[in-house]
Amino acid sequence: MSHPLLRVESVAKQYQRGTFRKTTTFSLNADFEVHKPCVVGVMGPNGSGKTTLFELITGSNLPSAGRVLVNGQDIHQVRTRERDRLAIHYHQSYQVRSFQKTKPDFMLQHAQSDSPLVHLFDEPQFNTQDGYIGFMLDFFARLKANGRLVFLCLHPNEPYHVDILRQCCERFIFVQKGAVSEAPDFDTLARNENVRTYLGALAPAR
Repeated sequence: MSHPLLRVESVAKQYQRGTFRKTTTFSLNADFEVHKPCVVGVMGPNGSGKTTLFELITGSNLPSAGRVLVNGQDIHQVRTRERDRLAIHYHQSYQVRSFQKTKPDFMLQHAQSDSPLVHLFDEPQFNTQDGYIGFMLDFFARLKANGRLVFLCLHPNEPYHVDILRQCCERFIFVQKGAVSEAPDFDTLARNENVRTYLGALAPAR
């Protein structure tokens, strides 16, 4: 039986403050799956939970509830040094300094993959010089051709950012205030009023 490449199964994450009277300051909820290699566009306002979602998928952050299965393997049950063989998070100004775990490493499983199956690009700084955009788009295409799943998180602030998303992404995720919604294509996504507000002048004409 084949597994989805990625299953985010009823995942919830709550951040709380206070010792005796705990107050939830932020909550993220996600439930979706991706069966085959593709490029998924991710958008949403700052502070909406996109990076937290990526941390949960790569196993560097523990969910409050739910599971993340990469090709059928629960990434939070994999040894921390081997989790990047399942999913890897790229961010220009962010480094994973520690992985959260519930057991000592020796009690966790080995990864059932030798190289990352899921690649999460968190706000790569696309610019129009040096051929960088073409290089990255070609890189995404090669990852997909090699059976990998790619997430591309962008904050569109230029028309060509929207063009990049339209060109290379086959489905979309929008994150706002901890709620994760999906769309099968950009035009469907852009009919969401919250997305239109987020995109502002970059939203396509009705």
